[in-house]
Amino acid sequence: METFVMMDTLLSALAALLTLQHLAYMLLGVSLGLVIGIIPGLGGIAGLSLLVPFLYGMDPISALGMLIGLVAVIPTSDTFSSVLMGIPGSSASQATVLDGFPMAKQGQAARALSAAFISSLFGGVVGAVILTGFVLIARPLILLFGSAELFMLALFGLSMVAVLAGRSLPKGLAACAVGLLIGSIGGAPATGEFRMIFNTEYLYDGIPLVIIGLGLFAIPEISDLLRKNSSIAEGNTLGSGWAMGFRDWWRNIFLSIRCSGFGCMIGAIPGLGGSVVDWIAYGHAVQTAKDTSQFGKGDPRGVVAPESANNAMQGGALLPTMLFGIPGSGSMAVFLGGMVLIGIEPGPSMVGPDLNITYSIIWSLALANIMGAGICLALARPISRLTAIPFQLLAPCMIALICFAAFQATRDLADLVALLAIGLIGILMKRFGWPRPALLIGYVLAPQAETFFYQALQFNGWEFLIRPGVLIIGALTLASIYFGLKNRVDDTGPTDETVVTSRASRGIQIVFAVAMLAFFSMALWDASQHSMLGSVFPMGVGIVGAVYGTILLVHLWRGHDDHPAFFDYEIVGDHVGNAGNSWFWTGPAWIAGLVVMTALVGFYIAMIVFFVAFLQVRAKASWSTTILMTACAAAFILGLAYMLSLNFPSGWLQSAYDLPWPIR
Repeated sequence: METFVMMDTLLSALAALLTLQHLAYMLLGVSLGLVIGIIPGLGGIAGLSLLVPFLYGMDPISALGMLIGLVAVIPTSDTFSSVLMGIPGSSASQATVLDGFPMAKQGQAARALSAAFISSLFGGVVGAVILTGFVLIARPLILLFGSAELFMLALFGLSMVAVLAGRSLPKGLAACAVGLLIGSIGGAPATGEFRMIFNTEYLYDGIPLVIIGLGLFAIPEISDLLRKNSSIAEGNTLGSGWAMGFRDWWRNIFLSIRCSGFGCMIGAIPGLGGSVVDWIAYGHAVQTAKDTSQFGKGDPRGVVAPESANNAMQGGALLPTMLFGIPGSGSMAVFLGGMVLIGIEPGPSMVGPDLNITYSIIWSLALANIMGAGICLALARPISRLTAIPFQLLAPCMIALICFAAFQATRDLADLVALLAIGLIGILMKRFGWPRPALLIGYVLAPQAETFFYQALQFNGWEFLIRPGVLIIGALTLASIYFGLKNRVDDTGPTDETVVTSRASRGIQIVFAVAMLAFFSMALWDASQHSMLGSVFPMGVGIVGAVYGTILLVHLWRGHDDHPAFFDYEIVGDHVGNAGNSWFWTGPAWIAGLVVMTALVGFYIAMIVFFVAFLQVRAKASWSTTILMTACAAAFILGLAYMLSLNFPSGWLQSAYDLPWPIR
């Protein structure tokens, strides 16, 4: 009897899935998701937030198709900006930048995009297949994960630092400590005390993820490419490599299967989500590879692994969302609100009377992944030709876009100031071989690690350390650290030569190391002002960071800077021969000018003036090109703001005078 009921449920779900109405609205959601994903820094939360107001009164099947279509395709389409421009399209595509963008600079953008889209399609479908059989046993398994196990999973994520630390493990650990401290800015989870805010209102809620991601990765890449005065792609094979990308995926199909499984499982655990799953998948790819010499320099496995995982993660995140009403990620929180609006109540009924709806959602996710990957492959060739355009013409568009996206984090002008500050840190970290991914993964995991640690202590005391799940995950973490130390990603310059650092370079490195130590000291001083529960986490992290920061400073001070770990890109690396082209004036100074002008006259006017000045002074474009590009950029930003109901940063002019939109 149960078999017949199950068959009836599956047929009912399939019938709802294959209706013309459902497919049409799903295609509409996929198309919107493609547009949102291509724009750096927006991601699924912005896209779903756009859709929610239009769901009122819609047929549940149509609304569900739109929601699923959008949420499924963003981890696929955000690959465009990650690969072509070195800008993370969203939090789920940060690890893709490490190898995807170097491939694009080598003229292999088509190969990287092809491998990414096939991996995304496969990950989404595998995730749906796993969930189809897993959904009935998911509820008791998810309930097995308490705060202690979730804390250990956060530590497991931090173990990826061993992979991402490059040649200098002390630099990796110090960078991770910086990320953990930045992630702990704001209210303490246990006591609500505000830490490291320094009477600054903007810091009460911490620095948003989009600011950290764009600052660490986008601004350094923009600055570097401007210094080269060339296009992104260095070769002439831009339009080739589509079949090679498929072969790259096929050669690594078992890696893709494993990472899809990781993505599905991690997505099903509330509190982790897409911000960490791609790093875990990337770390796994490095740990299981025999030859790691090309990771960080353009290895297709560095694209296949995270792209397989982040699409499968969306399916996993649906489980706690539907079964418990607990969002598995930020975008799932908005998705949950959309489900309630169309009359679908999440809870145990989703594996009972409403099981057909659950299967419709899961299979819709798989079908939307197929749609999205197909459309991306069709559009990849024309979009990838952007890398052949002189970067001086692309740069103002990218700078304006990331500033506009960064402002949407909290809609405060301080977003742009924070973006500039983090961007300067990212530039110096890249120049001196400090691993930026280690800082990012520390930042992402800081809130979860601290929250789950306090909860585990509160509920179980120190006995939580001997729980079976904790011991199992602890063993996996130790194994991860072992293989991570054995197979570290070496992304800090050549290994076949001795690097001799100049006196000036060594002095700058010492100043940078001292600044990091000052940050750790400041964090320790601030922690001493709070209660034990509010200070134990930043105090412990600050001590670890100070120890490793001191080790680095001693090496530099004693003159041990001839080790490759202390190289300088100005002497050995991408910028040899470009030393006269200052890193500050080629990127950060222009962004700083845009920020200052925004504070005075508002973003829209400032952006128009910025475009004209940049194209005339930096790109030396003709007036016809300048006027055409400025008009197109102004129209695009205006249309984007109108469609997504986004605000422009305002300045002194808007506060002094009552101006019409969009100037206000």
